[in-house]
Amino acid sequence: MIAPVRREAVEIREEWLGVALSTRPADRPAAEAAISELYRLIGLSPPRFHWVSSPLVAMEVVPPGVRHSESVERMGDWAAPRRFAALVDELCRELDTPGPLEYVVRDTVRRPLAQSADSVLFSQLQAAYESRHRQWRRWYEPQSVAWIAHYDALRRLGVAAFTPEQDRRLDLWAAATASCGWWWPREDVCTVSERPAALHTEVWGTHGEVRLHHADGPAVRYPDGWELHSWHGTRVPAWVIADPAPWRVTQETNVEVRRCAIERIGWPAYVDGADLRLLATAPDPGNPGFELRLYDMRRETRLLLAVNGSVERDGHRRRYGLTVPGYLNDPLEAAGWTYGLSAEQYSLLVRRT
Repeated sequence: MIAPVRREAVEIREEWLGVALSTRPADRPAAEAAISELYRLIGLSPPRFHWVSSPLVAMEVVPPGVRHSESVERMGDWAAPRRFAALVDELCRELDTPGPLEYVVRDTVRRPLAQSADSVLFSQLQAAYESRHRQWRRWYEPQSVAWIAHYDALRRLGVAAFTPEQDRRLDLWAAATASCGWWWPREDVCTVSERPAALHTEVWGTHGEVRLHHADGPAVRYPDGWELHSWHGTRVPAWVIADPAPWRVTQETNVEVRRCAIERIGWPAYVDGADLRLLATAPDPGNPGFELRLYDMRRETRLLLAVNGSVERDGHRRRYGLTVPGYLNDPLEAAGWTYGLSAEQYSLLVRRT
């Protein structure tokens, strides 16, 4: 019984993932109709709609006739988002159907989609907000496909039966999510964003989870030209993708950005381009058949170049570098230091992962 449910749940998950990753232009009439009905559910009249070309514009531009005190940065003070969030909480309590099959759907549909949304969609909002507003997730999570797909799967798989009114409310959230990008509800005016014009992802999880990644250009691009670059799920400056030179890596202060840039260049090419001096090599006891290479990197810092003990999804082993203190002269000692071990202890490892 569980295996067929899981197979069908995977199909529903992929269907909703396609909704989340859509780059089609927004269906404005459908979006406005669904959002208007949701407004009625919280006791408000349908709003005036203000469409924007990207979330960044929504952050920076106040719609005509709206006070600057009602900018998106002040969304925590708005009443409508709190009422919508309460509406979703109430619906979820009504639709919850505890049991073994519900857990299968949660594990197969909801959790993977939530992780994908966090990596792909919420990261765009974080980029638009930067540090201007911290309390934003409480409203955006009701717009996530994860919870909608979960209850949609329960009813389509016959795990739960909802009333016509419950179906109607769920369908309204589904229609709003499927027809536009993010939206910001004031009491009288609702700002709605277009979807991205381009979106590039890669599968990284065991349940089809995806994250932003594009090695040849922006991972996200909106119709107005706003774009984001990402390397295997890490947001990076454009130069990491477009012009990853060793000298730029040397000047970069962010460790994660530096790592991504070096991976973009390739560790061997980076070592050559940065003119690093090889100090010593040694067979890697934690990864038989591969060696550890220790380089002099900069004052008081050295670079240990190693090969991952586990195989990537594409069948290759990833080469990576670790910075270690400049007083370490032995590759085994340096490798052990990264694990909190001595060189002798590290040499006794059976296999490193």
